[in-house]
Amino acid sequence: MSYGMAAGLQAGIYALLEGDPRLAGLVHDALPAGELPEIYLRLGPEEVRDASDREGGGALHRFTVSVVSRAAGFAGAKDLAGAVCDLLEGATPVLERGRVVGIWFERAKAGQSGGLRQIDLRFRARLEDD
Repeated sequence: MSYGMAAGLQAGIYALLEGDPRLAGLVHDALPAGELPEIYLRLGPEEVRDASDREGGGALHRFTVSVVSRAAGFAGAKDLAGAVCDLLEGATPVLERGRVVGIWFERAKAGQSGGLRQIDLRFRARLEDD
């Protein structure tokens, strides 16, 4: 199996998040340019490994969605993190190549540094190739 479905998965995740009224306009795949918004989502690191079997090609993607906030507390970031989890858990976005079998939440890590609060949400997605 290759990394061939990775771009499609990212596009599908982006579309799901941007399609939600609570999250629209907050999703970035890199650090936003200019002054940082009060709160935003960043599509982050990903690890992929082969998950092919006798039925065909497949891949297991582990990816991170980060909620980053300049607010004094974690409340707003946790609300958005919950919305991201509710939206992605079990989602099956349509891909140009292959299909998403499922997306599952794995873990979260909250911390702060340099006046920013950040919650990293780790998910796993199982993809099958056409």
